[in-house]
Amino acid sequence: QVQLVESGGGSVQAGGSLRLSCAASGSIFSINTMGWFRQAPGKEREFVVAINWRSGSTDYKGSVKGRFTISRDSAKNTVYVQMNSLKPEDTAVYFCAARNSPLGAISRVPVNYAYWGQGTQVTVSS
Repeated sequence: QVQLVESGGGSVQAGGSLRLSCAASGSIFSINTMGWFRQAPGKEREFVVAINWRSGSTDYKGSVKGRFTISRDSAKNTVYVQMNSLKPEDTAVYFCAARNSPLGAISRVPVNYAYWGQGTQVTVSS
């Protein structure tokens, strides 16, 4: 089993920044991809960004590209997402997720991720 613990959410004004962290523990040798999804009230959970733990390759949702940056710290088993130029439409609960993907492929589909954190709220006011 893998446990994921998120931190770093909060409330900011439009144009502000936040950094989310996701610390992994447990059987971390069993995962090779970690990502972030978000879910706004009344909407489906959607992919935001993900990183292949070993290669460092990344994939970004189009609307966050250039504003969000994902990174990893292997020594701390932690993934970060730096979110800049935040917009009200970024408001959601953000979830960290992890998977062991065949050939290290990054997936944008939530059901393909076996492990999830509890979520952290991000609120951006206009």
